[in-house]
Parts: sequence; C-alpha cells; structure tokens
Amino acid sequence: MATESFVSVLKHSCHIFLYACILVYLQYTAKLTRSNSQGTAPDPVIAYGLPITIALYSLRMIAFLALPQVVFNCFGLFFMPAFSDHVVQKYSTMTAPRMRIRAVTRGTFPELVFRIVERNLALVEQMGVTNYLYEVVTDNPVSLPAHDQLKQIVVPPEYRSRTGALFKSRALQYCLEPGVYDCDEQTWIVHLDEETLLTENSVKGIINFICDGRHHFGQGLVTYANDVVVNWITTTADSFRVADDMGKLRTQLKIFHRPLFSWKGSYVVTNAAAEQRVSYDNGPDGSIAEDCYFAMKAFEQGYTFNWIEGEMWEKSPFTLGDLLKQRKRWIQGIFLVVHNREIKFRYKVFLAMSLYAWLSLPLSCITVLMNFVYPAEFPPWLEITTTWIMSVNVYMFIFGALKSFPLRRMGLLKSILCLIGAVCCIPMNIVIENIAVIWAVVSEKHQFYIVDKDYLGKTLPQSGITIIV
Repeated sequence: MATESFVSVLKHSCHIFLYACILVYLQYTAKLTRSNSQGTAPDPVIAYGLPITIALYSLRMIAFLALPQVVFNCFGLFFMPAFSDHVVQKYSTMTAPRMRIRAVTRGTFPELVFRIVERNLALVEQMGVTNYLYEVVTDNPVSLPAHDQLKQIVVPPEYRSRTGALFKSRALQYCLEPGVYDCDEQTWIVHLDEETLLTENSVKGIINFICDGRHHFGQGLVTYANDVVVNWITTTADSFRVADDMGKLRTQLKIFHRPLFSWKGSYVVTNAAAEQRVSYDNGPDGSIAEDCYFAMKAFEQGYTFNWIEGEMWEKSPFTLGDLLKQRKRWIQGIFLVVHNREIKFRYKVFLAMSLYAWLSLPLSCITVLMNFVYPAEFPPWLEITTTWIMSVNVYMFIFGALKSFPLRRMGLLKSILCLIGAVCCIPMNIVIENIAVIWAVVSEKHQFYIVDKDYLGKTLPQSGITIIV
C-alpha cells in the first residue's frame, strides 16, 4: 500500500510538471508574439475603427464564459489526487443497505444487454454482494441470463407520464410509478447505461458511499479506453470527458456537494426515496438531457451530492457521425434545461455559463482567424488569462489520455503513442464540436439519438473468462 501511495504521488507530481511545462510554453509563445508585434501592430481604433475594435475585444472576452469551469477543473486535477487507482472498501458488503442496479435500454441491442448483464452479475457475486437486485428496464423485451436476483421491467407502449416525459426519462419515471415502485427509504439505486461495465473499484466505492449515507446522490468516474477500443479517434476525443470528470465534476460533488455544472446520466447512485421525490417526470424539455434536468431539480430542492471513488467502463461512439450526433443532443438537452422556467436560474448560472462557452466555440475559433486579419495589441492581463484558459482545455485532452491509457496496462510505447494521438486529434475534435454546435442551434431540439452499440456486444469476452478489474 505504501508503494502504491508513493507511485500515485509520483504520477501526480509528473502530471503537474507536465502541465506547468505546457502552460509556460503557451504563455511564452503568447508573450513572444506580443513582443514581436510591438511597434508593428496598429492602433485598432485608428486602423479599423471603433466597431471592429469593440468586436475584437468582445470576441477575446468570450473566453471568460469558461472561466468558472476552468477553475473547477484546475482544482480537481491539480489539488486532489489524480492517480490514486486503488479504492479501500471501508464497509462490509454483508451489512450494506439494499441496492438496485438498474440499467435502461430500448432493447435495440439484445446481445449487448445480455452479455453486459452477465458480466456485471458475475462481478457483483465475485465481490460478495448479496443484498441487491439487478433490474433491466426496457421498451422491448430482451433475453437475459437466468438469475434469481435479476428482474426485467418492460415499459408498456401505452404508458404516458403526467407531463409527457419521453425517451429515457419515460422509462425511468415508469419505475417510480405506484404499482411498479417497490423500494423503501433505505434502498439505493445504481443507474447504468446499457453498455456500462462495473469494476471492482466502482463496487467498493458504491458500498462506501451508500453505507456512509450522508448524501442523497453520488457519481464517479467513467473511462472509455478499456477492453477493445473500437475507434481510436472518438476514444481520444472522450479523453476530455475523463479529465472533466476528474476535474470539474469531482470538485463540485466532493467539495461543494452540489451539481453546479450538472452531472452525467450513468454511474449515478441515488437514494430511492429521494429519487422518487425529485422524479423524472419533467416533460419534453427534461427528456433530452434527463440527467441534467434531474440534477438541477434535485439541487433546487436542497438534496446533496458526493463523489464516488472507483471508475466504471463504457465505450466511446464507434463513428465520427455518432460522436457528432451525441454531442449535438447534449448541447440541445442542456440548452432546454437552461432555458426552462421551471427551475430558478440561480441554480443554473454555472451551467448556463458552461453551455454558452460551448455554444460560443465557433466564435472563439473566429477569434484566432481575426488575430491574423486584424492584428491588435491586448492588455497583458487579458492575454495571460485567456492563454491560461486555453492551456487548461488543451491539457485536459492530454490528462484524459494519461488516465485512459495507463502505463501499467498499455506499456511505455503504446502509452506514448496514445498521448501523441490525443494531441494530434485535438484539431479534428474542435472541428466536430463546431459542427455539433451549429447543427444543435439550427435543428429541432427535442430529438433523442441513440448511439449504435451493436459492435460492442461482439467485442466482449464470453461469461466464464476472468473478469478484468
């Protein structure tokens, strides 16, 4: 344990040093550019006129929309342990409260569901968890492994919630309806997507969280580069999400115990009674990003949240087209939550800033082009701050790759190649994000696109093979 602690501290120190090098390089490059332009860059008011000068400064100031989340990401990544990979189980599985493991699916990929359930059940039993029930909530019946602690809940096609909830919200709300809901105050629900794989560390983290019992909702880290990597480009794109989990998400839940910037829809652990009181019956606006709406609603009602140690595994979209559609849906879903009047704006202010930082991405890219077309001098404080914001966002791709492709599993050469690949994919990811933003703005906002996961069922090992944790 002492050796592992030393290795974790060493990794964390190297990670901070790597970021410091990137920050110094970017700040030096920006300073060099400013020095070279002194005496050559014209006064913008004289050269371009007041309207263009105002536009240049306004475009540069857009970067400050991302400032709150950058601060949170910095705190989580650099002031909290980033490479402590072992979770110590503090409570016995024999005395843990009753747990529901609930996976929601449309039943479109039955082989995937069968083999994910099979693998998760094997792990839970291997961990000695006994007081649980595994539930598969589906629109279409699927074949499942024979197991005494496995239950299938089929959402009737005629079911309609009070507010007309759609898609995943509709399925989750059905489980909370009288006659279907059968949980007590001490029951905890672990929410998974249909492709989410449990790990030994995540089960330990969940046991610690529910036995501690001080908070109503919890969430942990999801990584995307485990087992078979189907698409390296989309997987490296999701390295940013891994860093976002370890930074912004972890800070808001572990330090403030509130979903200031919202949270994700999987690896969600809820107290069943609290979940029923909050509910997923939030109409069409709360059905595209149902996780975001639920988090903001629970925040407004005074419930508290916490970070759960240990990671779960999922897969990135298999194609660039799927990645684009996924991002578009997220943008539209969050937009609907931010602009929904049912939740007071003071609970959504950080979420709104994060959303508009995302929506303004095309303008931020235009800013780079404008620097060449209309070169101008900016105050040093503005240059330094915007360069710092950029450095954090660039480094998040690198950190996510470091976390997703660890040296112990990949080996030195592959880890270095993955790190280089993550950096090389940044321009492509920026292009995809720009297209997703524009598409999200101009298209219908109440569509729910399901990423194709059929290939995943063919890549998982069959039951009976040693489970990798």
